[in-house]
Amino acid sequence: MASSKTPIYTAFIANIIIAAIKLAAAAFTGSSAMASEGIHSLVDTSNEVLLLLGIHRSQKSADEKRPFGYGKELYFWSFVVSLLFFALGGGFSIYEGIEHLVHPEEVTSPVLNYSILGIAFCLDGYSLITALKEFNRQRGPIPFWKAVRLSKDPTTFVVLFEDAADVIGILIAFTGILLSQLLHLPQLDGVASILIGILLTMVAILLVRESYSLLMGETSSKEELDEIMQLVEHHPDVHRVATHLSMYMSPEEIILLLKIEFEHGRQSQDLVHVVRRLRQSIQETYPNYKHVFIEPV
Repeated sequence: MASSKTPIYTAFIANIIIAAIKLAAAAFTGSSAMASEGIHSLVDTSNEVLLLLGIHRSQKSADEKRPFGYGKELYFWSFVVSLLFFALGGGFSIYEGIEHLVHPEEVTSPVLNYSILGIAFCLDGYSLITALKEFNRQRGPIPFWKAVRLSKDPTTFVVLFEDAADVIGILIAFTGILLSQLLHLPQLDGVASILIGILLTMVAILLVRESYSLLMGETSSKEELDEIMQLVEHHPDVHRVATHLSMYMSPEEIILLLKIEFEHGRQSQDLVHVVRRLRQSIQETYPNYKHVFIEPV
């Protein structure tokens, strides 16, 4: 099922607004946790731009340089986004937190911080709900974590986990600022920043793993391949499918190679027509298989 760009656009608009007000508040109040949250939102904004770039480039038509098309551009840019989430989001937040622990400063105007975090929570919450609805639409009855592992569309789960990290990060920042004010321990603001950095790092590791797996090439599901094998082997001229190889080039573009043992006594000219009909039958039933190669053995 085709994915929607709505969660990406929603997250982009929310993050660019949130990043501006968070960084302005951090500069005014001196809050380390707020600065970490501002950096986090800024990284998220750039991530959405890169995801849109990946979608655009992946839709380029095949040419002599890329005969199978540019579908893997989407997986490449999703991998880059995951690395940025790790290096910039997690790394800067941890650094900012340590710096605040070494040189603690009282947070000024905490009410301003609370107000901005409240606005950010509403915007990020709406973005999270939008991404979650799109992900649920795609996964159907499949359990959540299994759907993440099986998903071949990184744009949806990347935005989903980014938004989830945003919402949790806001709650951590709010708690850190509140406790630092109530207990008169400005170091707790730095601790909150470090916790946000750890959260972002954990999410980034998950995203890197999933994006890397897609970039290296994942096969079709066993259930779908079994259905294709049954379709092919029901043909009267096919004895059996000896080997099948498949790989996702993009969420809606798959390469399939079948090595088929045909019934004995078939002429070469007859096999040409059989192969053509088999390819047409597979692509009519499973249109995502854009490239189907059939080799007699």
